[in-house]
Amino acid sequence: MFTILTIDDEENIRNGLADNFELEGYNVEKASNGKEGLAKIAQGGIDLVITDLRMDGIPGEEVVRRVTTENPGIPIIVLTGHGSIEDATAAIKAGAYDFLTKPLDLDHLNLIVKNALKGREQQQIISDLQKKIKEGSSPDQMIGKSAELNRVRSLIQKAAPSKANVLITGESGVGKELVAKSIHDQSSRKDKPFVIVHCAALSETLLESELFGYEKGAFTGADTQHKGRFEVADGGTIFLDEIGEINQATQIKLLRVIQEKAFERVGGTQRINVDVRIVAATNRNLEEEVKNGKFREDLFYRLNVVRIPLPPLRERKDDIPLLLHAFLREFNIENEKNIAGFDNRAKAAIMKYSWPGNIRELRNCVESAVVMCTGDEIKIDDLPASVREKGEEKLISIPIGMSLDEAELVIIQENLAACNGNKTKCAELLGIGRKTLHRKLGVEE
Repeated sequence: MFTILTIDDEENIRNGLADNFELEGYNVEKASNGKEGLAKIAQGGIDLVITDLRMDGIPGEEVVRRVTTENPGIPIIVLTGHGSIEDATAAIKAGAYDFLTKPLDLDHLNLIVKNALKGREQQQIISDLQKKIKEGSSPDQMIGKSAELNRVRSLIQKAAPSKANVLITGESGVGKELVAKSIHDQSSRKDKPFVIVHCAALSETLLESELFGYEKGAFTGADTQHKGRFEVADGGTIFLDEIGEINQATQIKLLRVIQEKAFERVGGTQRINVDVRIVAATNRNLEEEVKNGKFREDLFYRLNVVRIPLPPLRERKDDIPLLLHAFLREFNIENEKNIAGFDNRAKAAIMKYSWPGNIRELRNCVESAVVMCTGDEIKIDDLPASVREKGEEKLISIPIGMSLDEAELVIIQENLAACNGNKTKCAELLGIGRKTLHRKLGVEE
């Protein structure tokens, strides 16, 4: 929830603004002068400032200069009862987001505040992503704050410092490779190699030689000695993606590596000792594969020391907004565009879709939408047909003669039903604060 600071030497204006923004669902801090306001900003936690221009002591223009210098990124809206072109120009030059004169149009002010905070949120997301990119390898590159993803993070934090093998399970496209990388980055092996093997992408013959290497002359075309992935990963971590795809012969050799921490290259006799942690992943039910005789039980138990189940995207939709911002930024840069975001219809369609392809499908959807978008905001028509069809608007019937208040209540109730009773999502869809929604429904927070 965003926090707004109002700075004004008139108590009735301070309180009136506070009441208005609290009804819109914001936290509010108040200050009676510039000095008090700057002190509150210095304490942190302020997302937007609304300040009077003419005040005793530190004037509003100085507040703007100080905030933009010391706390860049916090939008500032300047209010005054003595508006003039000169005042407006000075405030904007000092760094103000906007300039309004008293008496205020609260609906107009609320819209300005909403747009300013939307921009601040996007800046913060971009800043976090840029920080991760600059750091190169962040301990946690997974995007999302849902309870489901936080449970995964908790398992990673517990498993990473150990030497135990880890099995990551989940549907295709849920981000198993990122989980494996997070385990490696939070372990004592983080400065050693992290080697990825996509088991399903290699034939049976190639997989064995890729895992364990081969000696010169081991087979036709083996003109030089080749180190395998296990040898390259010595001291670090090897990630075996889609482990359920390997054949029985390779399963036996893999079991030996786990048990003895040694192997021979294909066509060789020299014993090669390695210290490698194994993180494996699968979209198959390995317990069923064991029952059906397709996967060795002893290997399964060696790999399944720590199990990390990764939920599909449809079970953690709270992460979708953050993923959308991340992918939008990526494809804005790639396509040299400056698209600000998604309109309400597009967001509703995206939230309603079940995402069978998970994060991979969402990423492809955003890339397609960025390419198709010709404006500054992605609309439902820019989305792929599969997503767009699931999000087509339902019509709301408003009989002629119904009062405005009654019509408003019907609209709110229909949207609330479409959001499965989730008031936060309904308020966002309608473009109002949660407290405003509660007030219009006649219920207490």
